[in-house]
Amino acid sequence: MPFTAAEIAERVDGKVLGDASVSLSGFAPAGDAKAGDLTFAENEVYFLRAEQSAAAAILVGENFTSSPKVLIQVRNARIAFARVLPLFFPDPKFQCGTHPSAVVAPSAQIDPSAHIGPFCVVGENVRIGSRTVLEGGNHVNANCQMGDDVHLFPRVCLYPGTQIGDRVRIHAGAVIGSDGFGYVQDRGIHRKVPQIGIVIIQDDVEIGANVTIDRGALGPTVIGKGTKIDNLVQIAHNVTTGENCLIIAQTGIAGSTQLGNYVTLAGQVGVAGHLKIGNRATVAAQSGVMRDIGDGEKWFGSPAQPDRQMKRQFLALQQLPELLRRVTELEKLVVPGPNPTGQS
Repeated sequence: MPFTAAEIAERVDGKVLGDASVSLSGFAPAGDAKAGDLTFAENEVYFLRAEQSAAAAILVGENFTSSPKVLIQVRNARIAFARVLPLFFPDPKFQCGTHPSAVVAPSAQIDPSAHIGPFCVVGENVRIGSRTVLEGGNHVNANCQMGDDVHLFPRVCLYPGTQIGDRVRIHAGAVIGSDGFGYVQDRGIHRKVPQIGIVIIQDDVEIGANVTIDRGALGPTVIGKGTKIDNLVQIAHNVTTGENCLIIAQTGIAGSTQLGNYVTLAGQVGVAGHLKIGNRATVAAQSGVMRDIGDGEKWFGSPAQPDRQMKRQFLALQQLPELLRRVTELEKLVVPGPNPTGQS
């Protein structure tokens, strides 16, 4: 569906410099743009490429004004890009109803506007809200609850009692509510501690592919509102995240750890159990967190330490080879070598 530059500008709170009636039928990077496309530029390099492209208009920040093309000027080009892209590439629509191959328990309550795709299994006393989509091959166990506009991509599995809020997206292969890793040693064997809690996922959460989130041992594991979880993340039993956290790929969080609001854990971060990570704390990639982190702090390293302290250590390590060389030279001057005559 084409849009005029004026219509796009209205959607992103921008203004048009040039012909506001120009028709825009697609969105593409400058190198691939063709006539009728909209592209975007957030710095000088990309802007020069966009000017030389075949695109009909460019989405730009407020500091760009001179161009032979139509400009849609906004306060932040990247935010506007995120808001415009769904106009040209909307999510696919799914028909209401249940596929004949799905197995649905008689006690399940499914809103008529929901879509239950092929080979789904919906257990007893499950509740599924308006416009929720189960694409296919999903297993939703007994007593799970899903709000409105939830989207489960193929092969997502929800263990019993999982509670999901509104507008949650869970990508393919994720497992929500599996048993926590809880064992005690009893007369030489690892005896399993039953995991009888649940997982609660609040509104506007997105969970990446092949993520695993364990059910609580007693109480719930909770994923806070607006939190975004990348692929291949492991979240253990009774972890609680605050709102709007970012948890990046291959991160692992051990049991009963609590994250504040707006925490960022970069890729391959490991967090030990029973810790507290403060609001707006950031942990850099491949760090191993063994201690509590306060509000707003930035840590990295393994074991992780405050960033300033860790940077000083890294700088000292870089100087170590030269320091060793100098020490060796000094030892040659002050330490007598062996006496070849044997005389004192």
